[in-house]
Amino acid sequence: KCQQYRRRRSVTSSWTNLESRCSKRHTRLRELSYCAVFNISRKQKQVIMANEDPTLERHFKGHKDAVTALEFCPTGKKLVSSSLDHTVMIWNLQQQIRAYRFIGHTDAVNDVCFSPSGNIMASASRDRSVRLWIPNIRGDSTEFRAHNAAVRSVHFSPDGQQLVTGSDDKTIKIWTVHRHKFVCSIPTHTNWVRCVRFSPDGRMLVSCADDKSVKLHDIHTASTIHTFPELKGSSNHVAFHPSGTCIAAANANNSVKIYDIRTRKLLQHYDAHLGPVHRLSFHPSGHILETCSADGTLKLLDLLEGRAIYTLHGHQGAVTCCGFAHDGEYFASGGRDQQVMVWKTNFKPVELCAGLEVTEEADHEEPLEVTVAVSPDNSEDEERITTVRGGKAPEAFQNTDNKSNKPFNGNGEEDIATSLQHVKGSLQHIITQLDTLTQTVVILEQRLSLAENKITELVNNQHSSI
Repeated sequence: KCQQYRRRRSVTSSWTNLESRCSKRHTRLRELSYCAVFNISRKQKQVIMANEDPTLERHFKGHKDAVTALEFCPTGKKLVSSSLDHTVMIWNLQQQIRAYRFIGHTDAVNDVCFSPSGNIMASASRDRSVRLWIPNIRGDSTEFRAHNAAVRSVHFSPDGQQLVTGSDDKTIKIWTVHRHKFVCSIPTHTNWVRCVRFSPDGRMLVSCADDKSVKLHDIHTASTIHTFPELKGSSNHVAFHPSGTCIAAANANNSVKIYDIRTRKLLQHYDAHLGPVHRLSFHPSGHILETCSADGTLKLLDLLEGRAIYTLHGHQGAVTCCGFAHDGEYFASGGRDQQVMVWKTNFKPVELCAGLEVTEEADHEEPLEVTVAVSPDNSEDEERITTVRGGKAPEAFQNTDNKSNKPFNGNGEEDIATSLQHVKGSLQHIITQLDTLTQTVVILEQRLSLAENKITELVNNQHSSI
């Protein structure tokens, strides 16, 4: 048909019909291609397949202001979130288990995270303090003044023994979790520190600030190893790749950049959003990067193909935070609309990516748009939220992050379990006493029967003798 068209230089009816059929088939093929996205690792030659599109599992309403940060617990299907409303909240993916609101800060909470064991939470606030919580129904917590200005970021070391904080006083500080002992300060930035994170091996830190720089630091020498300049705008968030070989930066100029910390060069650059990128999170496999933006969208970037594969719409307004679960099965997002949304990835489990390659952003294929309509029926009711006020931590809390501090299990928790054990013990004691009383009554009845028999026998003997 094409040769016929070239010879005649005219459009026949058969050509028009053929073009129409091809167009329909092409459209159908594109629709089918979005049902399963294949990304082939150049090094591992491994296929990653999305069985289905990401789906919204649950959404939670309980905060009274914008959500600022969130993180999944390493030991269970629950997550913690912080907000400008001065509170920290724990949400559980199981619908029958209520949420918990922790009150202790006197100003906006900017960041929150779990320790690697899940036994402790740390929150950083605009009130210049860091508060450590044992996530139980008693609200056991301890607070210490960490900086001379608002604390923007807090993060635990991989061994759970230290935490790092970043502040508007332009400093990065490292503390021991046990008794909150100050270790060192790294005054390397010249403007507000937005985010600071430990490397997976715990030997380095990465930080970003409003001085338009991303910096690598050596923990043992408390010195800066390298500076990645961000000339076109400051970075809002940074994160290490799970392999520890790369870092990603979410930038205020709508872009996402990935650097190799070994060669100290830019690996990948994505102009993924139409507004400032607030936060990002790596999938545990290292193949997928989740980003959120002021443009109201979440994006999933395929780092092996160098392109966005999904654009997710769910929040009303800016999406302020996001994060993957530790098993990669779920990811969550929080927004200025005061909501926390939990999404299911629907990815097959994959092995850890050893590293990334230099990849130019692919612009020949548009990412699949996924829009969800949020129903109020699936949200957390205010009546199902228990408010917990932060109290003074017991002496056991000073021995931080050990196994004696039982993690918060989210369904009435250890306090209720302990109370039930006490009630059970009391009931067992009462039952034992009742059994004893019953046996005593039986013995008394037997003795009375014997006495009655003796009396009857005596009376009969008297009558017979008379």
